[in-house]
Amino acid sequence: MNKDAVTIAVPKGRLFEDCMDLFKRMGISIAEDVDTSRKLVFPSMDGSIRFLVVRDKDVPAYVEYGAADMGIVGKDVLMEEPVDLGFGYCRIVVAELASGKKENPTGWGQARIATKYPNISAAYFASRGEQVEIIPLHGSIELAPCVGLAERIVDLVSTGETLKQNNLVESDEVMLITAKLVVNRASLKVRSESIEPLIEAIGNAAGVRS
Repeated sequence: MNKDAVTIAVPKGRLFEDCMDLFKRMGISIAEDVDTSRKLVFPSMDGSIRFLVVRDKDVPAYVEYGAADMGIVGKDVLMEEPVDLGFGYCRIVVAELASGKKENPTGWGQARIATKYPNISAAYFASRGEQVEIIPLHGSIELAPCVGLAERIVDLVSTGETLKQNNLVESDEVMLITAKLVVNRASLKVRSESIEPLIEAIGNAAGVRS
């Protein structure tokens, strides 16, 4: 493997395919089939880039501690953002059971909020002056209001179909999410001749306008 290759951490899951499509538009591809391989490290065909395939929430750690020169991650797990890539569009919303929806989503008082995003949720409700109890969960967030664990949830949605199937409706929007390019500061300084052109190329391929 090329020791001078730029290492890029890319997330498994919802953003992975969009990431690979972006690099294909740049003329960069992987020889192996990532979907069928058990490997987690893949060199590009020209050897200029080494891709690390990791969990989305781990991308910032790989970049921050220098294991990767840069990475692509959703804004919900963001640390730095040189380039907004304009894909991976979704939203973090507050939702509740359709049968109990309030027309005005204020005055929720001591409501219990189930979420995978406790920090984002706490900051959101604090900004509104609402005192709520945050219940951190790691999966099946939509179940919480259905079984009485929480009155509302804060979760990531794309089409909203999962909410609909669980009889939930949106009460409010917390933030918009798109994919971001994150860059290790040391790499940007030490390897600027390699990193800066790559940042520009990624931005151009993503259709980002400066």
